[in-house]
Amino acid sequence: MSLSPASRELLREWPLAQPDDAASKEDRGRILVIGGSTSVPGAVLLAGEAALRVGAGKLQLATARSVAPGMALAVPEALVLALDEDDEGNVLGVAGKALAGRAERTQAVVVGVGMTEPDAVREIIAALVEVPGPVLVLDAAGITCLEGCGADLLAPARERVILTPNAVEAAALASCELDEVNDDPLRTARRLVDELGVVVSLKGATTYTCAPDGRVFTDEAGNVGLGTSGSGDVVAGAIGGLAARGADPLQAAVFGIHVHAVAGDRLADRIGPLGYLARELSAEFPGILRDLA
Repeated sequence: MSLSPASRELLREWPLAQPDDAASKEDRGRILVIGGSTSVPGAVLLAGEAALRVGAGKLQLATARSVAPGMALAVPEALVLALDEDDEGNVLGVAGKALAGRAERTQAVVVGVGMTEPDAVREIIAALVEVPGPVLVLDAAGITCLEGCGADLLAPARERVILTPNAVEAAALASCELDEVNDDPLRTARRLVDELGVVVSLKGATTYTCAPDGRVFTDEAGNVGLGTSGSGDVVAGAIGGLAARGADPLQAAVFGIHVHAVAGDRLADRIGPLGYLARELSAEFPGILRDLA
């Protein structure tokens, strides 16, 4: 195992691909964000805006049909897809086949933000892993739906999958107690990597991003204010946006985690350690990435 603290110096020595002035939005990559529901409609908005703020070129949002028109107005930069929903406003799993067709023309897909029905999310992921090409960023319900089936479900695409669990989600996925995760988060993250064969970023006061080849990156940036509603949606979108730009899964995860954390530190300095909003994080991303270039 190789352990590397994420720092400005390390990331500057591992630069992201930079588009030149002649690059088009197509050159900067397409990303598809799948999620949301009538009870949590804003999750895909937060993730989608984060993807654009880290430099992705084209954004598509796929969400519950009843909230899709409002989403199209709230994010005029995005193409919005309306998905069939159940009586409680949750996206149905039958959407997976249609979304797979869309995913074929993207470089990255974020799945699970704002979703609550594990069977539906699992069905969508099952369709997406059969699509060659895009990096898959699984967050929230995209993680918890993997309990008991993750290794088999992700096997066709595991070399291009990123999981972004918090401690509660990691405990559920690893079938262990929350105290066990909190006592040794690195051990839990490595266990998930070994079992699933994917990149895992286990978020916490110290975030551990682990790769199947044994590399581990630690990131201690950030502060307590990042523990707020929607913050996880933002970091998932940032990671997806970097993957859309061409970063491989490990680089996208390491940079996305760091940019999100540093954004929290900048807001804490300017606003205060508590009370800044998840929606304010993304506006910090362009400047942070400029400083890392």
